Order: sequence, then C-alpha cells, then structure tokens
Amino acid sequence: MTNGKLYIISAPSGAGKTSLVKQLRAELDKLAVSVSHTTRPMRAGESNGIDYFFVSADEFKTMIDRQAFLEHAQVFDNFYGTAQKTVEDNLALGLDVILEIDWQGAQQVRRMLPDSESIFILPPSIAVLRQRLQNRGQDDESVIERRMRDAVTEMSHYPEFDYLLVNDDFSLALAQLKSIIIANRLKQNRQQQALLPLLQDLLN
Repeated sequence: MTNGKLYIISAPSGAGKTSLVKQLRAELDKLAVSVSHTTRPMRAGESNGIDYFFVSADEFKTMIDRQAFLEHAQVFDNFYGTAQKTVEDNLALGLDVILEIDWQGAQQVRRMLPDSESIFILPPSIAVLRQRLQNRGQDDESVIERRMRDAVTEMSHYPEFDYLLVNDDFSLALAQLKSIIIANRLKQNRQQQALLPLLQDLLN
C-alpha cells in the first residue's frame, strides 16, 4: 500500500482556512485532518478529540520532554502541537493528512518531513480580513487588533510555501485546494503502486 501525503496548510486567522479544510474533507476520500493538542480552553461547541486534544500546560510540557510532537509552538498565550505518531500512523494507512498550523510549525514540519507539500491561503484584502474577524463575534477589538498585527507577520512567510492561493471566492479556492491534492495523487510514483496489477497486465 502506498503511503499518504502530508499537506501543511497555513493562513492568517480569518482567511477561511478551517472552513475550506472542512469542506475539502467532506468532498475527498482518504483524507485525514490531524487533530492538534492545545492548552487553550475549550470553546462552546467544541469537542475533545474532534477539534483539539485539550490538555493542561503540564501535560503539554511532558509531551515536549518525550519528543512526542512533530511541531509545537506558542500562539498568543497558549501552546499548540501536532503529535508525530498520529500523523505517521495515518500516512502509513495510505491517508493523505492535512496539518492546519502556523508558519512556525510549518518550518518545523518541513525540516522533519521534507516530502510534505505546503499551501498558504491569503485573504483577498486586509479590509476583508478585518471584517471576517469582526463577524465572528468571538473577540473584542483589542484582540482583533492583535490578530491583525499577527496576520501581517504570518503572511510575510508566504514565500516559504509550495502553493499560494487566495480565498476570495470560496468555491474557487476549494477547487484549487482539491486540484493540488488530486494532482499529487496522480503522480507516477504513487500511481505505480496503486495500479500495479493493471500495469503488469498491460505490459505482459
């Protein structure tokens, strides 16, 4: 069985990354989204093990000491991390795995798994990004201002990524994301193993 492919997807807060990944997973088979560990409090409507693995700061630090994370970072006042075993187990099952992480995490993962593909999602404008953050209704103005400042830092790292797309028209951005994954699945080295019986029949 062919191993899956790891995709790193990054974007500033408010660019629509989570919505795109959710719809991508609904429309493509053999696709897993890695569930991160975090020390931040659970929000209304979230579930442990579905949205995140919610752990204490002490638990998180123990996992760091055990080198259990593929990547981890501090974002605002909380820690986030991706457990290496979860990702590797899914890839071994032949699933393509998506990591939704920031630029710091993306750098760490690329160093450890250089065969991964990375995608950066941009908003169509700063004004639209601010409007999306305000429309969430989750944060006060001071938090939104901090997110806007962090967004500029995040977006400055776009040259480090393999693919760059703009989430202006949701349907178009979704189609572009799907095309990246489908094209990678059709690469010769992956197809050679998947189509081995057919190739043997055709060539004998």
